[in-house]
Amino acid sequence: MVEWTGKQFAYQQVANDLRRRIADDEFADTGQLPSFGDLQKTYGVTVTVARTAINQLKADGLVVSHQGKGVFLTADAGRSAAQLADPVRTLAELREEVDRLRSEVGELRQRVTTLEEN
Repeated sequence: MVEWTGKQFAYQQVANDLRRRIADDEFADTGQLPSFGDLQKTYGVTVTVARTAINQLKADGLVVSHQGKGVFLTADAGRSAAQLADPVRTLAELREEVDRLRSEVGELRQRVTTLEEN
């Protein structure tokens, strides 16, 4: 349920919860999100709030919609949702990757220097 006196808009709360559920692979079996009607019932919101939340997920690249058919996960929605849900962890992973790449570049510089000396 949405907290109406919270600091976030209702659509943001719904979108955040859907991101979490996507990251937890809750929709992986079907690849499809619940209908607008189901979202209204689950979260106690209007269709406008549900639609706006889905539009936010579209902007995030997590879902695509097909009129009359539903809203479907994109190919990498689970991974992307996890990154959006935990930006601190994502930043730490990126820092580790940058450190690894720096090390590799340093090793390659040494190898090139050695080759040029020969």
